[in-house]
Amino acid sequence: MATEYAPSDVMDRDSRSNRYYRNAVERHWDPGEIDLETDVENLLTHIDTTEGYDQGSWAGTLSGIAKFGAGEDAVTEDLAPLATVLEDIDDQLFLTTQLYEEAKHADFFDRYWREVVWTVEDELGWERSNPRDDKWFNEPYVELFDRNKKAQFRLLEEDTPENRAVAYCHYHLTVEGILAQTGYYGMQTSYGGEFEELPYLPGLVEGFTNIRSDEGRHVGFGMNQLKKLIADGVDPELIEDTVTELIPLVQGITEDNRYQPDDPDERVGLEDGELAAYAVEKHTDRMQQITDAAADIPDVDDLVALEGD
Repeated sequence: MATEYAPSDVMDRDSRSNRYYRNAVERHWDPGEIDLETDVENLLTHIDTTEGYDQGSWAGTLSGIAKFGAGEDAVTEDLAPLATVLEDIDDQLFLTTQLYEEAKHADFFDRYWREVVWTVEDELGWERSNPRDDKWFNEPYVELFDRNKKAQFRLLEEDTPENRAVAYCHYHLTVEGILAQTGYYGMQTSYGGEFEELPYLPGLVEGFTNIRSDEGRHVGFGMNQLKKLIADGVDPELIEDTVTELIPLVQGITEDNRYQPDDPDERVGLEDGELAAYAVEKHTDRMQQITDAAADIPDVDDLVALEGD
């Protein structure tokens, strides 16, 4: 006699979660294959020939890279509770790819620090920097990731629709959908060759491009889960209030000017306040797409697009 299966026991190939899973499989990339030698060469040349780019400027460059590296470590560690409580097989399939991709992102930044940062510092006779030194992380950064961890692990104690919504708000919507997207914009613009005062780092930019592609799926998944939770009765105000409470922390991270010159005329890269404004814009867009029943979740490429921002 053939075994009868409930519809939830088999994959739904047309579901957004399953399509994101397939997209992840088809767009695999290896952080170990990105060429980083040009970044080393460009940094050494830039430090040698660019007036004003000194060890203070170097610390500013490292601050952004360190924040991303530690952030990827943290989200890799903190996603497991959500993977534990999900029941739907398509959601579980997607989460396996997200766990794998977060690990790849952490791998990339670890490799970048070892093969680029330390190589440059050794060549110049500078003391090696520690990518986990407390000096890179201001209070808003620590607070945001502490809150994210608590929101994820609360699911193991009380898995309710409201707690799931809060977990998605912290992880997928705020950390990845607003903070990370803002950081990608800032780092890729700063080190993509647009500013003569800053080094052009093609390996770093390529890594960010690949990571951004992965994060597009992650953000889309979280937004879709939140939209379904609202349709099933979760109050949209819970989502709005949760993210609104976190936005000041995002702004505090993106406007961390400790490694910028005090004189505004001497600052390089994006204008003061530009990243904070970008973060607010992303927040507004995400809220409208989630809470408006008639609005569609954007495609992956649209979620991660930088052109025209």
